[in-house]
Amino acid sequence: MIKTDVLIIGAGPTGLFCAHQLGIIGLTCEIVDNLDKAGGQCIELYPDKPIYDIPAIPECTGEELTNNLINQIKAFNIPIHLSERVDEVKKENDNWIVKTNAGKTFITPNVIIAGGVGSFEPRKFAPKECEKFENQSILYSIKDKKIFEGKTVCIFGGGDSALDWAVELSKNSKVNLIHRRDDFRGAQSTVDKAHELAKSGTINLYTKYQLANVNGENKLESIDIKHDDGEIKSINTDFALGFFGLIMQLGPIANWGLNIDKKTIEVDTEKFETNQKGIYAVGDICNYPGKLKLILSGFHEGALAARACFKLARPDEKYRFEFTTSSKTIKNRLGVKE
Repeated sequence: MIKTDVLIIGAGPTGLFCAHQLGIIGLTCEIVDNLDKAGGQCIELYPDKPIYDIPAIPECTGEELTNNLINQIKAFNIPIHLSERVDEVKKENDNWIVKTNAGKTFITPNVIIAGGVGSFEPRKFAPKECEKFENQSILYSIKDKKIFEGKTVCIFGGGDSALDWAVELSKNSKVNLIHRRDDFRGAQSTVDKAHELAKSGTINLYTKYQLANVNGENKLESIDIKHDDGEIKSINTDFALGFFGLIMQLGPIANWGLNIDKKTIEVDTEKFETNQKGIYAVGDICNYPGKLKLILSGFHEGALAARACFKLARPDEKYRFEFTTSSKTIKNRLGVKE
């Protein structure tokens, strides 16, 4: 049995930064994630996609952000248990007993659910024929954008991911952007940029079209797209990319007695605690009035949840807030030499 002040479920950006905040205030923690690598959706879905809204970092990729967060917590030697799913959480006196599918058992007064609450999978193309090309020429995420250089790429979707990748890949690829509506849901600046590229002929834009069929024997050769009025166009292509969002699967968390509403967990905005004392939720999984699903928001939520954990982990001590710039205690924890 592994004893720790805090167990974090989820090794995405929010979970990693929350671990840093716990280390700063002198609490021990362990992290469990059902993916095979740290980074959460940043690594799984868009490791190469530029991120522009991290404070003081004009631009970084999901992979770069993850690597920086991992480096940030190295001083605290925090164990990360990957490819493990939390199956059972039960209360025993003042502690939570947490068991994983790998047979590990944790005992802790605090559990922080940091977005990684089960499995998630992309919404896929409807035609059954797509399955034989999946993970080869039909993709739902991009791990290495270099494979598209000099190729023809058909991108489906109307949100930020589809628009961002259409703009990014158009620098080195022939891009067709296909959406089932005229209106896009992404950031207006990116929508404007996509229309600008379409007007200049850098990308081909098809609206009110959906994928009807895929063609090819050993590899994808072309796709058929169907307009709302019934018209069908055939487009030769090397790749088809679908960005239709994710289907979230809550998994065992649904049985933990939490106040779940529409696959999110209601929390307070003081401690980000759920209806179960000692269980907190931060990141995309939590919900409260005014919630914004931004990495920045997750960092804020994780910082407050970390400090709330102090009371249960150290009931006989009083938490004293300190700034990292002036606290010798924090600098010692970080291994900073003065």
